[in-house]
Amino acid sequence: MALHIIDRRLAGKNKSIGNRERFLNRHKEQIREAVRKAVSGRGIRDMEQAENISIPKKDINEPTFHHGQGGVRDTVHPGNKDHLRGDRIQRPKGGGAGSGGGQASDSGEGNDDFVFTLSKEEFMQVFFDDLALPNLIRKQINDIPEWKTHRAGYTREGTPNNLDVVRSMRGALGRRLALGTGPRRELKELKKQLALLEAQGQGHESEIKALRLAIAALEQRIKHIPFLDPLDLRFRGRVKTPVPSAKAVMFCLMDVSGSMDESRKELAKQFFILLYLFLTRHYEKIDIVFIRHHTQAQEVNEDDFFHATESGGTVVSSALELMQKIAQERYAPDEWNIYAAQASDGDNYGSDSIYCRKLITESLLPLCRYYAYVQVAEEEQNLWQEYVSIGQEHPNFAMRKVTEPSHIYPVFRDLFKKEGAPT
Repeated sequence: MALHIIDRRLAGKNKSIGNRERFLNRHKEQIREAVRKAVSGRGIRDMEQAENISIPKKDINEPTFHHGQGGVRDTVHPGNKDHLRGDRIQRPKGGGAGSGGGQASDSGEGNDDFVFTLSKEEFMQVFFDDLALPNLIRKQINDIPEWKTHRAGYTREGTPNNLDVVRSMRGALGRRLALGTGPRRELKELKKQLALLEAQGQGHESEIKALRLAIAALEQRIKHIPFLDPLDLRFRGRVKTPVPSAKAVMFCLMDVSGSMDESRKELAKQFFILLYLFLTRHYEKIDIVFIRHHTQAQEVNEDDFFHATESGGTVVSSALELMQKIAQERYAPDEWNIYAAQASDGDNYGSDSIYCRKLITESLLPLCRYYAYVQVAEEEQNLWQEYVSIGQEHPNFAMRKVTEPSHIYPVFRDLFKKEGAPT
């Protein structure tokens, strides 16, 4: 008799959430591989989606307990005369891994893969495991919030420039009405009584005198009600509330000259996708600016950025100048977290590489949280040599080479790994 033990205790509103977490941990490597493959088939802005993961059914068997045969047994295992330990066994002739000439059968069972859906949150968690924003220069969203001042009602104290005249006068009018209504009503009654006594003639002099004194006192009392009292003053209240920096802009710069073929553009696209997904983990609003260049730079849409072809030479500084102009006009550094990713094969026109180094160090790096340069070619040309000196002096600048699709993910993890995480 076989005994299967499966824990299906409920956790919150999700059934068997503990089992799901253990399942994801058990098959972490297979899930990671499926996530990597999913990245290559999506657009940059379409990356945050769920994903169907397929795992061979043989790999998901549940552990079982069963009774053994018991007793003491002697077993003899036959050997063989053809092979020794360590020998390589040749493939069967004429069929490779399997034979396709057999006849169909109506018996036996197929062994389908187990397919399940990895949620958006789980997809992102697997993809960005062990990654973090560059700790040296990132803006600490939770620890150092920005402060924003906004209106918050009215207060009794404040500076003269925050005085609300209309609200203060309205309060003064209400106070005068509240303090004067009773005395005025009483004054009206006393004057009516005085008029009746005076109409009756003699015999009421003492009462008339008392009424006139009371009327004079009430009139004096009403007269002393101040037109505007310090208690009436109302100032516009302003309070500071923490506002986390939740906006980022990602500049994608790519060389589209004749030396950048489609395979190199695809490598660059995969790196840009990784950076975009990475930023979505930390910012609510993300703008993407696509800048392509050959001898001249141009801001384009995503489709033209990756698929349009150009010919001619390369002047990298044109893209850097355009990025600086756009950042200054549309993305203030005190409001936006600016990231830049540049992809190139390293080819550049003569002395322009020296000018590129000056632009990056003096103009762009002070604006950027992080600047990553990826060279999609192995040969080190003048642009690479100039950029090496930048990386040695500035911690928010990093550069790597990527020549094959399999290099993308390791290079990205290396650029954005947590401090102290193993390489």
